[in-house]
Amino acid sequence: MSKSIIARPLISMAALAAASASPAAAQTVTQGSEDIVVTAQRNNQTQVVDSGSLGVLGLQDAMNTPFAVKSYSDTLILNQQPYTLGQVLENDPSVRTSLGFGNASEQFVIRGFPLYGEDIAIDGLFGITPRQLVSPELYDQVQILNGASAFLFGAAPGGTALGGTVNLMPKRARAKDINRITANYLSDEHFGGAFDYGRRFGENDSFGVRINGAGRWGDVSVDDEYRSSVVLGTGFDYRGERLRLSLDLAYQRVKVQHMRPMVQLAGVTAVPAVPAADINYGQNWNYTTLRDIFGIAKLEYDITDKITFYAMGGARDSAERGYYQGFNVTNAQTGAAYVTGSNIPRNDNNEAAQAGIRARFATGPLSHEVNLGGAKVWQVNRNAYEFGTFSPDATNASNLYAPSQIALPTFNVFTGGNLADPFAMNRTQLTSLFASDTIGLLDDKVKIVAGARWQKINFKTYCGGAVFFGFHLDSCVPGAFVSQYEKSATTPVIGLVVHPTEHFSFYANRIEALLQGPTAPSGTINANTVFPPYKAVQYEAGAKFQFGRWNASAAVYQTEMPQTFVSANVFTLDGQQRNKGVEFTFNGEPVKGLRIITGLSIAEAKQTRTQGGTFDGKWAIGVPDYTANANVEWDLGFLPGVTLTGRVMQTGKQYVDQGNTLVLPEWTRFDLGARYVIAVHDVPVTFRANVDNVANNRYWASSLGGYLVQGLPRTYKASVTIDY
Repeated sequence: MSKSIIARPLISMAALAAASASPAAAQTVTQGSEDIVVTAQRNNQTQVVDSGSLGVLGLQDAMNTPFAVKSYSDTLILNQQPYTLGQVLENDPSVRTSLGFGNASEQFVIRGFPLYGEDIAIDGLFGITPRQLVSPELYDQVQILNGASAFLFGAAPGGTALGGTVNLMPKRARAKDINRITANYLSDEHFGGAFDYGRRFGENDSFGVRINGAGRWGDVSVDDEYRSSVVLGTGFDYRGERLRLSLDLAYQRVKVQHMRPMVQLAGVTAVPAVPAADINYGQNWNYTTLRDIFGIAKLEYDITDKITFYAMGGARDSAERGYYQGFNVTNAQTGAAYVTGSNIPRNDNNEAAQAGIRARFATGPLSHEVNLGGAKVWQVNRNAYEFGTFSPDATNASNLYAPSQIALPTFNVFTGGNLADPFAMNRTQLTSLFASDTIGLLDDKVKIVAGARWQKINFKTYCGGAVFFGFHLDSCVPGAFVSQYEKSATTPVIGLVVHPTEHFSFYANRIEALLQGPTAPSGTINANTVFPPYKAVQYEAGAKFQFGRWNASAAVYQTEMPQTFVSANVFTLDGQQRNKGVEFTFNGEPVKGLRIITGLSIAEAKQTRTQGGTFDGKWAIGVPDYTANANVEWDLGFLPGVTLTGRVMQTGKQYVDQGNTLVLPEWTRFDLGARYVIAVHDVPVTFRANVDNVANNRYWASSLGGYLVQGLPRTYKASVTIDY
């Protein structure tokens, strides 16, 4: 890494700081400028909000709900300068980030279960979020619900969201005008900027507009890995006496070139040593371009003071193009490996809608909040595919520790669809009706949530025209309808909250996740048999504390999920995985000027029923036995405007294989940073500098899915923000 590369943006920022401090810019420190610095520093403090959207139950205070929910603010996003959603979520001790299989995408591990990108919601709606990579600059809050959510949000279209759900909230105009520009830098040569503009106007500030955008381009800290992203979001809203309207529209385009891929293990009996932290064993022809246009319209109308009708609808149009690669290690000692490649163009067209009525009333000593409604998601996946060789030969050899570049493979081994104009491979419709009642007793010191959601999954498949080594696997006409799956299930919820005091509450819940049933694969006796939707059942209990400027919580949970296996050549859903654990969190400002986000999650994820009992009692793949985080911010009282930051992340051991013969050791990462706020002509200017993975530690971060993902190397970040 060239020192000049790091120095250039820092010199520029130093020059700006010097200019700001010059007599022409800020001659003498006045009481007014001190107030501006103090106010700007205070505005940088709200990082975690103990509330969040619970889908059909709407926005809820964490203390008053029987679920574990919290939100990370746009202030945290601005201060930490993440370029992916995963870098926001890694603040949470119960969440870890991995890569999707074979392409540039993130997936997350919450309570030991995967969460795919397509199963992230925006304002409570599934199917609208960009499905592979999400640029966090567009969002006001990143909300995390720990636990299953089939009643609250519906069945996740991608078949995950068992251990948790992430919900993104678009930015809205605020009471105070927003005029913000930011310039940022990321090592090695990644530069960008952002703007944010917000206004409220009209009688009683009833109309609002918020426009924000960001762009980043250049190589990141992994050797020769290039990333770019351009995002633009607009939010319009109206707040009347009874009527509330909003419209959010967004555009996102992300490109990743020469990405360091995940590592598959091909017949090895040991986990290979971790290579250099910044090494890139990807191919320079490996790239992904993702383009998404999406939006949501929302309406709320108070029919009376206690009855509200709400409706919302959204859509997303996306296009994915790229050459993807696999990296397969065949010798753990030498790092010998081979490369595979594919081309999978894809277009998605999704719509989602939800409507309902919330009513609040009392029956004698009981209060009620009744919620009735329905939702629907439509998804169309248009794709095609072509793959190169699946096995090693002289033309695709590489090495984990001394990578080599190979020629772009000829993709003629396995093909299907129309590469030039992808047609529909499948269509999915998720339809649901829901009803719930939140019953309050003893002046709402006790609340009971009871409800159920009926859900129907309709899944249609179309002929892909698959060809394998010139042999046509499909006898159907490409694009023709092949089969339809239509099954339904009901997912109930029951929750309890007890408030012994204003600052303390107990809670418990039983809730389920719902997944589309699998289809028995070819070669089994019951091939092509479609199984009904299946459930993962969660039980959870916990306690929450709220005192002044800090919050704490503790929870215990257990989730059981059916698993597939083949027994006597019959495909079954008779397997089971059981995840259980304990979580502790603390966030807030226990001492003025000292802010903390910390927590610990201890898990036990076991395979409880496997084929023939072979792996009964073995640990589930890719689930750390513990994860812990501690984020600290300290405002230096003796140096006005200066804040020091630090973070430590620790992750326990993970198993790579079902038999638990391959294990990843625990790893620890340290991050450091600082902020400095000054006033220039009564305008606050904030300088930020961060270093992630200060020690440049090399580690395998995840084994979710049975493959290895390497942690990022030391990364320098710097930015300047002007709020004028």
